[in-house]
Amino acid sequence: MPKVRTKDLIEKFNLELVSGAEGIHRPITTSDLSRPGIEMAGYFTYYPAERVQLLGKTELSFFERLTPVEKRLRMEKLCTDVTPAIIISRGLEVPQELIEASERKSVPVMRSPMKTTRLASRLTNYLESKLAPTTAVHGVLVDVYGVGVLITGKSGVGKSETALELVKRGHRLVADDCVEIRQEDQDLLIGSAPELIEHLLEIRGLGIINVMTLFGAGAVRPHKRISLVIDLELWDPNKQYDRLGLEEEKVKIIDTEVPKLTIPVRPGRNLAVIIEVAAMNFRLKRMGVNAAEEFSARLADAIEDAEHDYE
Repeated sequence: MPKVRTKDLIEKFNLELVSGAEGIHRPITTSDLSRPGIEMAGYFTYYPAERVQLLGKTELSFFERLTPVEKRLRMEKLCTDVTPAIIISRGLEVPQELIEASERKSVPVMRSPMKTTRLASRLTNYLESKLAPTTAVHGVLVDVYGVGVLITGKSGVGKSETALELVKRGHRLVADDCVEIRQEDQDLLIGSAPELIEHLLEIRGLGIINVMTLFGAGAVRPHKRISLVIDLELWDPNKQYDRLGLEEEKVKIIDTEVPKLTIPVRPGRNLAVIIEVAAMNFRLKRMGVNAAEEFSARLADAIEDAEHDYE
C-alpha cells in the first residue's frame, strides 16, 4: 500500500485543486521534486516523470514566450501516466494548456500561495519523513537527559519495569514493547510508538498502565532520535563483561550504526540509575570527555613512571 498519495499533499498543505481531480489517488514514490525548466525548453530525454513537478515564476514566465503549438506540446509531455502531481507556486495563474492536458491524462494540478523555494523545502521534508525506510523492534524507547535510549532484551528481563522507574525519576517514555523506527537521514533514526499502544506501559502483575494519565503530559513524548542502544541480559557468570568501557560496540538498525551497551541484570542492580549514568556518559563522550580513555592514559603513564623508577 502506498505510503503517500497526491490527496495527502492536498490535505497537508491546503493546496487548491485546479484540474485532474481523477488522479488524486496517484501514489508518490520518491521524495525528490522536479522543477521542469529544461523540459519547458523542449528537452524531455531525462524527464523524471515519477516526481512531483513544481512550476514557479521562472518556468511559467519562460512558458509564456512559447508559441501556441509549443505550449500545447510541452504540457502534453509534462502530463504522463506516472506523474503524481503538478504544483503551481506563488498563486500564479495556471496555463489553459496545462489544465486541458491534465484533464486528459488525469494528472492533478494544484496551486499554492507559498513561494517556490519554501514550498519545495516543506514538500521535501514531508515526503522524506513519510517515505523513509522503516522497521519495528521489540524494546522500550525512553528519553533520558535528552538522549534517546532504546532498551532491548529478552521478554521478561525487566525492560518495562526499568522504563517505569525512569519515568518516575522524571524521564520521558516514547514507546513500550514495540518501537517503530524510521531512518530520516543517513545517520538519523527516529523512534515512535504505534498509535494503538501510545503512552501505554505493560507491567507484569499490574497489567496495562497509561503513563500520561498517571504521571502527566511531561512524562511522554511522541517521538525521539535513537542515540544509544542498551541491551539487558541475565547475568552470565561465565561471560566477561566490559569493565573499563574502552571497547565501543555498535548495532546496525536499517542502515545506521548506533552505539550499544550490554548491561547484565541480577538482583540488587539498579538498572534505572545505570541507564541514567550511561546516558550522561554518552553525552560527555560526545563533548569529548572519555573517562575510560583518560584512565587508560593515566595508567599507561603510571606504568611508565614505575619502569623508570625501577631502572
